[in-house]
Amino acid sequence: MTENEMSTLRDVADQSILFHNGLWGGPMGFRWSDTDGGAAGTVPQWQSESLDILIRRGFAQIDPAPGGGRLAKVILTPTGANHIDLPMAA
Repeated sequence: MTENEMSTLRDVADQSILFHNGLWGGPMGFRWSDTDGGAAGTVPQWQSESLDILIRRGFAQIDPAPGGGRLAKVILTPTGANHIDLPMAA
């Protein structure tokens, strides 16, 4: 796992990332989560790419928004949670 992917995985663990479904209120993509649970801005391109990789590899997933809302949480899978618990290399 690259440094960018590990940094992004920690952001997912901190519940800092949302996914906007693009149905209304803006284009589809990953957003930062505000303290109130709303969107606080678009994540950088490198981080969007890392999120795509993490989701594809099964470390994270998009948790569907209740009631079909436009913002869904990006959460760790059990595999991702186990990876976060590993010690960092020095």
